[in-house]
Amino acid sequence: MSTAGTMLQTALREPAARMTLDLRAVTFFDSAAIHAVVRLAGRYPDALTVLPSRQVSRVLEIAGLGEQRWLHPA
Repeated sequence: MSTAGTMLQTALREPAARMTLDLRAVTFFDSAAIHAVVRLAGRYPDALTVLPSRQVSRVLEIAGLGEQRWLHPA
């Protein structure tokens, strides 16, 4: 929760053709983080890649987002 807003603001600060979120080291992922990733997916509909940790994958799966085309589990 404390870093999701910072992540989102940093990602949106500069225009980009592609966006990759490397979350492979993330051990805690809450609803604020889900909201941030969904907003980025809306902003970069065909240009977002999310590399999740096992924990992030599990949370996204529970949230019904496990099959999103931007999600690239290892």
